[in-house]
Amino acid sequence: MIQTALISVSDKSGIVPFAQALHERGIQLISTGGTAKLLAENNLPVIEVSEITQFPEMLDGRVKTLHPMVHGGLLARRDDPKHLAALEAHGIKTIDMLVINLYPFEKTIAQAECSFEDAIENIDIGGPAMLRAAAKNHQDVTVLISPEDYAEVLAEMTANQNQVSFQTNFRLAKKVFAHTARYDGAIANYLSSLPESLEHTARSNYPQTLQVSFNRVQELRYGENPHQSAAFYQDVHPIPGALANFVQLQGKELSYNNIADADAAWECVKSFGNTLQDGVPACVIVKHANPCGVAVATSAVEAYQKAFKTDPTSAFGGIIAFNRPCDEICAQAVTKQFVEVLIAPSFTKEALAILSSKQNVRVLQIELAETVNAFDLKRVGGGLLVQTPDVKNVQESELTVVSKRIPTPQEMTDMLFAWRVAKFVKSNAIVFCANGMTLGVGAGQMSRIDSAKIAGIKAQNAGLSLTNSAVASDAFFPFRDGLDVVVAAGATCVIQPGGSVRDDEVVQAANEHGIAMVYTGTRHFRH
Repeated sequence: MIQTALISVSDKSGIVPFAQALHERGIQLISTGGTAKLLAENNLPVIEVSEITQFPEMLDGRVKTLHPMVHGGLLARRDDPKHLAALEAHGIKTIDMLVINLYPFEKTIAQAECSFEDAIENIDIGGPAMLRAAAKNHQDVTVLISPEDYAEVLAEMTANQNQVSFQTNFRLAKKVFAHTARYDGAIANYLSSLPESLEHTARSNYPQTLQVSFNRVQELRYGENPHQSAAFYQDVHPIPGALANFVQLQGKELSYNNIADADAAWECVKSFGNTLQDGVPACVIVKHANPCGVAVATSAVEAYQKAFKTDPTSAFGGIIAFNRPCDEICAQAVTKQFVEVLIAPSFTKEALAILSSKQNVRVLQIELAETVNAFDLKRVGGGLLVQTPDVKNVQESELTVVSKRIPTPQEMTDMLFAWRVAKFVKSNAIVFCANGMTLGVGAGQMSRIDSAKIAGIKAQNAGLSLTNSAVASDAFFPFRDGLDVVVAAGATCVIQPGGSVRDDEVVQAANEHGIAMVYTGTRHFRH
């Protein structure tokens, strides 16, 4: 039974009504510093920790709870007579509930004006020590680190004469150890990112030791293949607009491959407008991590119809993503084919009614937002590759025309569209586009010329003409032969990074063919 609660929080959200509820249940309140003052101002009887320890807070608050009167009360096992005898011998009372938020270290270091001294002073010592003590003794102590848990614990106490079940205490203890691990990880990341000068603004993006933390969302049926196990984890601090924030409205459980492909589709479609106010309606169809159809139009359904034309064969069983709400007309069009996952910022009631006839289709709703992961992580044998995400979207003003012929306005529009798609195609990537839609996509080949040939074959199989098309190459043409292939297929303009030792040869080929060619100065390898 809970009789005594120690409260010391930096996040004071909901703490006064929670403390009032504890007081009404006859629970004695102990507190420190600002929390004690706040409770007293709200007419709650509160005992300062210094009264318990008979020792004043000292060293500017660095030492206030690091005392046997506190830790003995938290750590003593109530089922061990020797522990209880030790408490009685030293006049220590049990503490049955601990409510603590730690100093806001991450919030502090996120401030541009943060100094090294500010960071150090916001490393909590007593808080983590008490949290770990209480969590270790979870069979006897209820420990809370988040206001979101207050209501549930109060309800359980009300139903059980101020007692909290072992199951709840154990769940809260696990939450504590994960929290303190992340807290220490943030400190280690920050300190190991600092230069010798200890200048806050000069710290490295890549700390000497990298601590990462994720929360498991669900275990998956299997990984890429049935003989592999798998699970899906979400960032501790959810990133707005990211796939991990999806709400599944219907359909079967997501698989490992569903989630990987859905992320590729969602990130690609977002690049055509991260909010409902900017960009244009777009649709992306992904199969095996590559876009097999991408289009923009005046409506979501028209974008889908154009994207589907690119490669109807590959679109079978694909992932479809929209950057606009899915309405009734759009849902009717999509349900005519076999689709694994359908993603949109929202769905109308009429659309959901139509989709409900296809119960196996996984329908995901994700809010549109511009934010992205801080880092991309890729596991390799015995190590980890870390990089910033590829968020660069080249603008027309950044392009350099290197051919004699200047591209027409329509060619420029087509090239920029093709370039945006190529960023999401596995390297080597060649993408043919025209009039706001993909016509042929060549992906993942060891030779760029093979990717060019495959893109042409894909267009031919779909019955699409490449005459007067634009081509994007995710990296430079190492030889002119790749350019010769795309021009022979019907391309009249090419967008590529440039940077080859044979750039002059490739530009000469473009001039011989009479096509327009522009350099982006940016490469988009995707592995």
